[in-house]
Formats: sequence, structure tokens, C-alpha cells
Amino acid sequence: MESMAEPDVVVMGLGYIGLPTAAIIARSGAKVLGIDVDPDIVETINSGRVHIEEIDLDGLVSGVVARGNLRASTSPAPADIFVIAVPTPARTDHSPDISYVLQAAASVAAVVKAGDIVILESTSPVGTTAEVAALFARERPDLKIPGHCAGTPDIAIAYCPERVLPGRILVELIDNDRVIGGVTPRCARKALQFYRRFVRGECVTTSAAAAEMTKLTENAFRDVNIAFANELSRVADSLGVDVWEVIRLANRHPRVNILSPGPGVGGHCIAVDPWFLVHSAREETPLIRTAREVNDAKVDYTIERATALIDSMPGVPVACLGLAFKANIDDFRESPALKVAATLAQRFGERIHIVEPYTKTLPAAFAGCGAQLSDVDAAIEICPVFIVLVDHEVFRSIPLAERRNKHVLDTRGIWPDQPAVPA
Repeated sequence: MESMAEPDVVVMGLGYIGLPTAAIIARSGAKVLGIDVDPDIVETINSGRVHIEEIDLDGLVSGVVARGNLRASTSPAPADIFVIAVPTPARTDHSPDISYVLQAAASVAAVVKAGDIVILESTSPVGTTAEVAALFARERPDLKIPGHCAGTPDIAIAYCPERVLPGRILVELIDNDRVIGGVTPRCARKALQFYRRFVRGECVTTSAAAAEMTKLTENAFRDVNIAFANELSRVADSLGVDVWEVIRLANRHPRVNILSPGPGVGGHCIAVDPWFLVHSAREETPLIRTAREVNDAKVDYTIERATALIDSMPGVPVACLGLAFKANIDDFRESPALKVAATLAQRFGERIHIVEPYTKTLPAAFAGCGAQLSDVDAAIEICPVFIVLVDHEVFRSIPLAERRNKHVLDTRGIWPDQPAVPA
């Protein structure tokens, strides 16, 4: 498939990355079939609606579905390009679980044909793309698979990770640079032609292994730097110093850029992916492993501080502000805020009011505890204690006049004017 004029594209996985990717590709003019194992998600998308919260995604999906450029199904069909964007979770021992990737690859192998391009986008441990190629070699002995044949392969297999920020996914899928790693250089060049259809950022080609490690490196870098901020916040607490002021002042140095501490680190990427590097090279990654442990321990530390505050105010209602893993999104995956709030709800029951503007129901972690979902106005009215866990804009907008008499544990530093104790 050399012209790439109007390719048929299959996107495996319609989650937080797969659906926006499928919609962007469809907007470029390609015919896209999105695949998901959940029939409810398939039905939602085929009706022109979305099942996730992301700025402008609903309008984009509605438009490309109405034009016939995007439809969804539970099983793949023959196409020219296959993009795999399924989850790669970590197991309880932090080892990577690539079973969803291999299942998706097996489904693609059943329908792939000579001339097709297969691209893995899921964040994966180094060597996963090679495993996908090996799977194709086993499943399709009738095709010449790159890395497993002499001469020119029949298909191209490449790895190209996303590097987007929730809340800006549609913009960053287009504007951000992409790293495209091929099983062979020819595979990378073939995938490059595809991404140039809709990516304005620079597309750089490399090996599949280098691209896989690049993605893990980006997330580990963030995790290590957040761990420094989280550890710094604990030091400041022990010394009775305002960590937010310290960070503001330290960042005035021209070569210092300390990130913001919080109640931990969440999301499917930063809270998970560094473990993939640790799993691949345990003896060589003491810093990365320690950073993960520091950030995970910040959750327990936050629970201890919140519990102490609540115990000091017997019987009064308490508002936990936020459940998402970051501001202004509805993504609760690996969220430290959710873990803190759920633990407090199990301990203090109906005293706990959860304020999360991006959900209409409490997650399963709150089942049977008696906690209730409240809005911001109700929390201001009835809760003398605020535990700030997420820096949603709606929380930042609460003026001092409405929180002056609140007892506040602010884990996000959104209210620098908040009195240390109620006036």
C-alpha cells in the first residue's frame, strides 16, 4: 500500500487513547473501524456519542460517525492499517501484563494481508513489538514477517507511543512530535507515511526497542521528579515550613524547576510504566524503583494526615474534593485521590461527602460505606472540613470568603491564602 490515499484503518481499543486516535484518523479522510470488547461502548460510538470525558471529543466523534468515516465493532475486519491501542496494566507484583496486546495482535493476524501496516501504540515494555512480530510469524506462516524472513517482508510492523496530556488529547495527537520505531527501518518508514497524514509535529524514526524505551523513559522522568517534590513536601511538613512557598522561591533559580507535590501519583502511565523499566533491569534501576515507592507511600501519608484532621473534629461532616488522578478530567485510573477518599469513607462512613464534578455515581470502592456524592455548593454549606485531593478548576474558584472558617488539608496547594486554622 504505497499511495496511502484513502486507507482503511482498524483501531484496536476505544479507550482514552484509542477513541481520540480513531476519531482524528477518521477526520483526516480515512475510513476507520474501531474495535472494543465492550458491546456497550460499540453501541455508544455507533450512535455518535462518547463514553469518556475529553475536550471536544464528543463533537468530533459525532461528526465523523455521521459522515460514515468512523464506526465501531467487537471484531476486526480486513484493512490497510491496524493500530493497537489496548491497555498494558501492571500485575500485583508490578510486572507488565501484555496479554491484551497479544490478544489484539492475534485478532489482527487473522485478517492481515500482504501490504498492510501494523502499529502498536500501547505503552509497552521493551521487546513487546518484537513479540508481536513473532506472534505474526507463528500465526501467519503464509506471510513474510519482518525480522522473521529473508528479503522484503509482506507487512510492516512498528511501534509509535502516544505522548498526550488528558484534557488536551485532540490537540496533542496532532501537534506533538512522534517517535516511530520499526522492526526494520523499512517498517518505520512505512508507518511514518501513515502518521504524516494527520500529525503536524515532527515524526522521527528509530528502532522499535528504542521507541519502546523512549516512552517508558518519559514517564519515569516525570515520576522521579514528582517523587522529589513529594518527598520535599514531607520534609517541609516535619519542619513546619510551607512547601508551596519553598517551591515557588526555589523555582526562581534559572536552572531549577521543581514540580508540584500531591497525594500521590495516578493515571495509567506515570504510576505504572516506570515499573516496566524496573522489571526489565532491576539491578540497574534503584532510583526509578525508589521514586515509585516514594510516590506510592505518599498516599498512606496523606491518609494519615487526613485522618488526624478528621479525628480532631469529631462528628462533623467532611468534604473530600476530587477523585480523578488529575485536574479537569473524569479518569480515575490509579488515582491516589480515589484511594485516599475511599479509605476515609470506609473509616468515617456517612460523615464523608465526596465532591467530584466529573462523575454522577460513586465508584465501587465506596460501596456500603455510607459516604455520599455531593456538589460543591452543598459541601461549602455543610462541611467544616475540606480535604483537597484534586485541583479541579471548580475547586480553585471557591473564594476565601466561602472557606475562611474551614479546616483544610490542601494536598494540591490550590489555596495559598487559606488560613492555617479557621479564623
